[in-house]
Amino acid sequence: MAQQQSNEEGTALIHMHKPEWRCSMISASFNFINSIIGSGIIGLPYALNQAGLPFGLLLLMLVGFITDYSIVLLIKGGNLSGSNSYQSLVQNTFGFPGFLILSALQFLYPFIAMISYNITTGDTLTKVFQRIPGVGPDHILAERHFVILLSTFLFTLPLSLYRNIERLGKVSFLSMVLTLTILIIVMIRAATLGPQIVPTENAWAFAKWNSIQAVGVMSFGYTTFTGYTQGDIFENYCRNDNLATFGRFCFGLSIITTFPLECFVTREVLSNVICSRPLSKAEHVSITLLIVAVCTALSLAYDCLGVVLELNGALSATPLIFIIPSACYLKLCPGHWFHGEKLIPIMLIIIGLFVMITGLILIGVFPQDCSHGVEMFYCADANVSGTVPPE
Repeated sequence: MAQQQSNEEGTALIHMHKPEWRCSMISASFNFINSIIGSGIIGLPYALNQAGLPFGLLLLMLVGFITDYSIVLLIKGGNLSGSNSYQSLVQNTFGFPGFLILSALQFLYPFIAMISYNITTGDTLTKVFQRIPGVGPDHILAERHFVILLSTFLFTLPLSLYRNIERLGKVSFLSMVLTLTILIIVMIRAATLGPQIVPTENAWAFAKWNSIQAVGVMSFGYTTFTGYTQGDIFENYCRNDNLATFGRFCFGLSIITTFPLECFVTREVLSNVICSRPLSKAEHVSITLLIVAVCTALSLAYDCLGVVLELNGALSATPLIFIIPSACYLKLCPGHWFHGEKLIPIMLIIIGLFVMITGLILIGVFPQDCSHGVEMFYCADANVSGTVPPE
C-alpha cells in the first residue's frame, strides 16, 4: 500500500510539473536554434564573396563537418577526463591556464558578436527611419550613434538584464520568425533585382585569394550582388526599395532579440572566472551594465561590419572549433601521436593555426572596404530600386 501511494504521488508530481517542463524545453529549443542561426546568416553572402561562390560553398560544408567532428572530440574528451562541460574539460586537461584561455575566447566570441549586432542595428534601422515622411539624412533618427544608443536603452539592455534565460524563449521565437521572413525577402529580390545588376569581374570564379578570411565568417544574397556584396547584405539594397525596407526592419528586430543571448553567455563566462557562485542581484546588474556599456562604446567608435566578422572568426571561432577540442583529445587519448585516430585532430590543429594566423595577418594588411551608409551606384536606376519611379 505504501509503495502504491508513493508511485501515485510520484505520478501526480510528474503530471503537475509536466506543463512547466514542456514550456522549459520549448523555450530552450527556441533559444538554442536562435543562438545557432541567429542573424549571422546575413553575413554568409559576404563570406561567399570573400572565398568565391563555388569554393565558398565547399568551405561552408567543410566547416560544418569540422564543427560536427569537433563536438564528437569534445564528447570523447569529456568521457576520458570525466568532464561534463567545455570549461571543465580544458581545465582538467591543461590546468588553470588552459581554463583562462578558453574563458577569454568564450567571452570574446559572443562579445564581438554583440558589437557586430550593434553596428548592424545602426546601419539597418537608420535606413528604415529615413523612409518615414519628414525624416531626412540630417534627422537625428538617421544618425547611427543615436539609433544604437536608443535601441540599447529601450530594448537590448532591459532584455539583457534577465537572469533566467528561459524568459528569452518567446523573444527567440520572434527572432526565428523574423529570420525566415528575411530569407523570403532576399530570395524574392534575388529573382527580381539580381538580373538588373551587372555581375562583377570574376563573379563566378571558383576561388579567391582571401578565402582564408571566409573560413572564420561562415545563397541567395551573393548571387544578387556578386562582387558588390557587403558585410551586411542589406547595405546593398537601395534606400527607396520598400520590400528591402521591410526586410531591414525585420533584420533590426531580429538583431535586437538575439543580442541578449550573447550577453547572457558573456556574463556567464565572467561570473565563472570571477567567482564560482551565483551572482547577487547587484553583481548581476553591475556586470551586465559593464558588458553592454563597453560593447556599445566600441560599436559607436567603429562601424565596418565585415572586418568585425572576420576578426571574430579568426580570433575566437577558429581556436574554439579547430584547435582546442583537438588539443584536448590528443593529450587525453593514450597511444602515439601518429596513431590512426589522432591524425585528423592533428590536421585540424595545423589547419586551425594556419587559418587563425593567416586570417589575422590579412585583416591587418588587407582590410576590407566598408561602404557604410553609401548608396550603391546601381540605385541610380529607378527600376533597380524595386519601386515605381515618380511621374
